[in-house]
Amino acid sequence: MEVTEATDLPLIAVVGPTGSGKSALGIDLAQRFDGEIINADSMQFYRGMDIGTAKVTLDERQGIPHHLLDTLAVHQEASVAAYQLQARAAIADIRGRGKTPILVGGSGLYVRAALDVLDFPGIDPAIRERLEGDLARDGKDLLRQRLTAVDPVSAGRDLDDRRLIRALEVYEVMGRPFSSFMPQRKYHQAAVQVGLGVDRSRLRERLASRVHAMVDAGLREEVVRLDSQGLRTGRTASRALGYSQFLQVIDGALTSEQAASDTIDATRRFARRQLTWFRADPRISWLDWEDPDLGSRAAEHIRQTFGLS
Repeated sequence: MEVTEATDLPLIAVVGPTGSGKSALGIDLAQRFDGEIINADSMQFYRGMDIGTAKVTLDERQGIPHHLLDTLAVHQEASVAAYQLQARAAIADIRGRGKTPILVGGSGLYVRAALDVLDFPGIDPAIRERLEGDLARDGKDLLRQRLTAVDPVSAGRDLDDRRLIRALEVYEVMGRPFSSFMPQRKYHQAAVQVGLGVDRSRLRERLASRVHAMVDAGLREEVVRLDSQGLRTGRTASRALGYSQFLQVIDGALTSEQAASDTIDATRRFARRQLTWFRADPRISWLDWEDPDLGSRAAEHIRQTFGLS
C-alpha cells in the first residue's frame, strides 16, 4: 500500500451523516497516509457509550490510534470550545510525530471548531440558571420572542431549549448576537474535507437495521449500566439518540420495541439535519458512500487537490 509523506499533507476531514461509513473510510485513509484519527462525534466522547454511538472497537481500529474518544464521564457536559483546544492540540501532536491527522465525525459544529477560524463567546452560569428558570416559568415561546428582539438570525433557527438559552446567555454576556459568532468557512490551517454522499432511501434502511442491531447487541443493558453512573444528570449524554429513549424503557414509559422505533425515527431526522448542515459547506467534496473503490477515490482526490504524488 502506497504511503505519502505525512508532512506533505494537510489536515484531512471525513464528514457526512450518521451511518454512512465515515469511521471505515477514516481508517482506510489513515492506512494509506500513515495517519491517526481524531474523533469529531460529540457522543463518542463519553466513556461507556459504545453500542448506541457505534463507537469503533479496538479490533475495528486495526491498530490506528484514535484520539478524543472516551474523554468524558456521562454526567459531564460536552463543550465545543474545550473540544476546539483539544482537537487542535491533537492535530499538532500527530503532526509533530510525522503522522497525518484525520478528523472523522458527523457533529457539524465540532468539525468546524477544529477546522475553521472560530471564536467562542463567554459563559455565565448565573445568567444561564436564571434563563433556565425563565424558560420553566414562561415557556419557550416567550423566550423565543425575547431572542427575536436581539438576535433574529438565531431566533429563526429551529433551536432546542438548550440552544435557545445559550443564545440569550451569549447576548447578555457579550452584548453581541450569538449568530455573530458563527464560523465563516475560513480554514484555521490547510485542510481538505471529504463527504460521504448517500442515497437517502438506502440510508433510511441502513439506520433502521443499525438500531435493531444495537438493541440486539445490548443497548438497553448499556443504558442501565450508565444510568447508575449518572447518565440522567448529563446535559449532553442523556439526550443522545437511543439513550434517552431507553431511559424511558427503564422507567416503564416505553417498551423496548417502542424505544427502538422512536430511536429509528430520531436517527433519521438527525441524519437529515446533518446532510443539510454539511451540504451548505461548498468546500466539501462528495463521494459515493457505496463506491467499492471509495478509499482509492478519496485518496486520489486528496492527492490531486494538493498536488501530491
